[in-house]
Amino acid sequence: MRSVRLRLLAMALLPLVALLPLLLGLTMQRWIAKFDDLLIAKVGSDLRVAEQYFNQIKAAQGDAIAAMAQSAAFAAKLGQGGPGLAAFVDSKRDALDLDFILWADGADSGLPQPVRDLARSVLPGAAGVGVMLLDAREMAAISPALAGRAAMPLVPTEAARTIARDVEARGMFMLAVHRAAGGDKVLIGGRLLNRNLDVIDRMNALVYRDEDGEVSRTGTTTLFLEDVRISTNVRLFQGERALGTRVSDAVWQRVMVEGQTWLDRAFVVNDWYVSGYVPLTDMSGARVGMLYTGFLEAPFVSERNTMVVALIAAVVGVIAVSVPLFLWLARGIFAPLEAMTATMARAEAGALEARIGPVSRNDEIGTVARHLDRLLDQVQERDAALRDYAGNLNDLVAQRTAELQEANHKLEATFAKLVMSEKLASVGEITAGVAHEINNPLAIIQGNLEVIRMRLSPDQRAGLKSELDFIDAQTHRIAVLVSKLLNFTRPGEISDMTSRIDAAKAVEDALILVAPDLRKNAIETRVEHDPAPAFNVVETEFQQVIVNLVINAIQAMGQGGSLTIRTGPATREGVAGTRIVVTDSGPGIPPDKIDSVFDPFMTTKLGTGSGLGLSISQSLVTRVGGLITAESPQGEGATFTVWFPAADISSNDR
Repeated sequence: MRSVRLRLLAMALLPLVALLPLLLGLTMQRWIAKFDDLLIAKVGSDLRVAEQYFNQIKAAQGDAIAAMAQSAAFAAKLGQGGPGLAAFVDSKRDALDLDFILWADGADSGLPQPVRDLARSVLPGAAGVGVMLLDAREMAAISPALAGRAAMPLVPTEAARTIARDVEARGMFMLAVHRAAGGDKVLIGGRLLNRNLDVIDRMNALVYRDEDGEVSRTGTTTLFLEDVRISTNVRLFQGERALGTRVSDAVWQRVMVEGQTWLDRAFVVNDWYVSGYVPLTDMSGARVGMLYTGFLEAPFVSERNTMVVALIAAVVGVIAVSVPLFLWLARGIFAPLEAMTATMARAEAGALEARIGPVSRNDEIGTVARHLDRLLDQVQERDAALRDYAGNLNDLVAQRTAELQEANHKLEATFAKLVMSEKLASVGEITAGVAHEINNPLAIIQGNLEVIRMRLSPDQRAGLKSELDFIDAQTHRIAVLVSKLLNFTRPGEISDMTSRIDAAKAVEDALILVAPDLRKNAIETRVEHDPAPAFNVVETEFQQVIVNLVINAIQAMGQGGSLTIRTGPATREGVAGTRIVVTDSGPGIPPDKIDSVFDPFMTTKLGTGSGLGLSISQSLVTRVGGLITAESPQGEGATFTVWFPAADISSNDR
């Protein structure tokens, strides 16, 4: 019941406590993204307004200079010349809020070269206006006071690019030129933008004035000479304007190097601003500075976070009210179900008289409760009937059990007979193999006895001691083979003890056993040993494998021939080991028989062999994890390769 309750409550509350917060999170994420996009769109709009206002200032300055150059008053003063002309020009300069007005020859070498270039670019009777950078020498040629007003010490700024100078000595000017219709005379009006706070404050008031006519304190505008703030209302910590501070390297790369507009958040002097930067170009199209608008990010972020917290609090409040309400409603549903569960538990414990009782509910749960009581009535009736049959069933079960026990005894006896039959069949196969293996030691014994007969004399008895020892060794080998046969017929098997074998020594010992046959058949034997790791194998079984291979080679070659045995290291599938290669000069193995050479009873020497030697050798080798293979290139004899894995140095003999 608890599990059903939990599942139903989870189904009811999951949309509320899981999906609702998830939906809220996704909605807030999209809303925050839209909010940030709106901030970027706003700063983009502010930047366009500031840029239009800056262009209007340039156009107004150009119109003012053109109007002055074409006015009758200016023409009259030109006719008078002298102090009257100078006073007229000074009054116009102050009225137009310019830093200088010059009436000069456009080719005059006394003018700075950039100014002369601008004058030459203007057609007679026309005007031109633009932004221009002048260095200290060029400003001094116009007015000695300009260089001092333009010079600005640089303030170290976080994240700015590294430069060598610590003073910005250049000045950014807004120049307007009008060229006379009948000659090279030009009227030049210039406004120094360095520290020109009137222009930047009017621009800021235009961009960030609210509906009530108040200027926002969070909005800022700035003019940059390259990356240096030369006119700004951004404030330092002490409340002073951040003149001489510099823009970050990231903004410099995007705006001044790549010529793109920056619309993103940026760290400005000492706080984060939603910022817009646009490059400023001179009349030749070269990027000489930037125009900036931006507003503090913190108030908007605070308002956004307040909204997010309010939404989260609202959702938490809804969940806090809804969950207890759901639990209270669920209690009215689960109480009858719990009563049914308790009744069923009492019935399972043996109290078949347990009932739910009268149920007033007429819904599906009430119907189930009444149906359960009826089922319990039927169960109680059938239980009484089943108890009557219990005695009869016990008797039937006892009788059937006795029959099954008798049948089981018969099956066990039959199985024992089958096992014995299988054992006897295996003994027959092994006896054939052992009989074949006994022939080789007996042949060796007979060969040595023949030597004794030919050489025996009282004086030579001591010299024949080794041959007598060989007879003892082979007799022992026969006993081992017979012992294996007897062990197989016993209830359990006894494993032979393996030992660490050196391939070179073991091969030499085995060759001694077949030396008489080699001499008898005039077989030339060549043995080559390379240092190789030791391996684990039953020594007698290894000798048996080598003897089998050599005897087969002798029988294949007949009289004469050569036998080559090589030992050395070899790696198989990444496992280090030792390889023994036995090669004869006989006729080889027919191609149609090479794949079945290790099959039991397969032989190419009809009438002279049982066909079990190679099969037994393969079994002995693979039992210790080794491998034996055969190759027989046509006309080149046969080659058998035996490989054993190297013994673990830390392992003990088994």
